Amino acid sequence: MIMKLAAVTLDCADPMALATFYHRATGIPLADRSDDEFAGLRGSDGFFFGFQRVDGYRPPSWPGQEVPQQLHLDFDVEDLEEATARLVEWGATVPDVQPRPDRWRVVLDPAGHPFCLTIPRGARAD
Repeated sequence: MIMKLAAVTLDCADPMALATFYHRATGIPLADRSDDEFAGLRGSDGFFFGFQRVDGYRPPSWPGQEVPQQLHLDFDVEDLEEATARLVEWGATVPDVQPRPDRWRVVLDPAGHPFCLTIPRGARAD
């Protein structure tokens, strides 16, 4: 192995709000906060999920490309409908365009970053 993924950091307008959203969604504990500029979560395996404030932040325009998404995250869930509903309660939105709603769900976090919810490969009927 040459590399091991150790961290992912997302740009946003409000790091603490986005860290709180992802803490609620993943259960990964809040681990770092420096003023209003940065917040982060750290998993028990050491993985770090960071959120940094960027002046003039513009959310991605998924599925359009006016502001490209640049990256997206995928999360395994047991139930697409239940997970989607809970995330919407916490501030996520669900765009109208859903390329494969039977297999995964595109969701936008409160800062507009697209991510996907999917049933683990072994648990779905392919």
